[in-house]
Amino acid sequence: MSKVILFQGDSITDAGRNKNGAQTCMGQGYPNLVKAWLGTEEPTAYEFVNRGISGNRVPDLYARIVRDMIMVRPDYMSILIGVNDVWHGLDHQNGTGLTRFEKVYDLLIEELRSEMPDLKIMILEPFVLRGTATQEREDQPERWEMFRTGVAGMAAAARRVADRHQLKFVPLQEKFDAACAQADASYWLSDGVHPTPMGHEIIKRAWLQAFREME
Repeated sequence: MSKVILFQGDSITDAGRNKNGAQTCMGQGYPNLVKAWLGTEEPTAYEFVNRGISGNRVPDLYARIVRDMIMVRPDYMSILIGVNDVWHGLDHQNGTGLTRFEKVYDLLIEELRSEMPDLKIMILEPFVLRGTATQEREDQPERWEMFRTGVAGMAAAARRVADRHQLKFVPLQEKFDAACAQADASYWLSDGVHPTPMGHEIIKRAWLQAFREME
């Protein structure tokens, strides 16, 4: 019987998937790349489900815990969330705040583990680079600094949640920072937030390494 792998997160995970189509629609991002690689290496061993939704913050993810997590009954689950918890605070006055982010993330994991004790979870680190969505603007001259420090704070909180629950934590910021030594930030993240195909490949490689260590 195939084991179920669930991808959860925001637009980076969503990656343009067809939410009105078949459950097998994975979008154009790292979940699809993982499916292609792992599905080729181990045919029929896994079922892949993408339930990422563009714009989601941690509170939005928690609101979907029953429909999009517990009812899926995954064997493995990865979560990539955090940038919108900062971004929405800068553009929509609807940011999560660091304390609330960590509390809700912690509650999400507690309830998942209570409902599915055998579920294996990996937490992916949120990341950001300087780009058209994150750089300074006339009305926000400190926008990049707020993005950088805000996402770093969410990343540290995500790591603490992973450590408390003894989950696999997947660092990504350092990988994107290192990649910028090879090509401009826009080569990896089109606007400082959303990955290009090459950026998704970076996530896919880190995801697969973590998955092998977690099995």
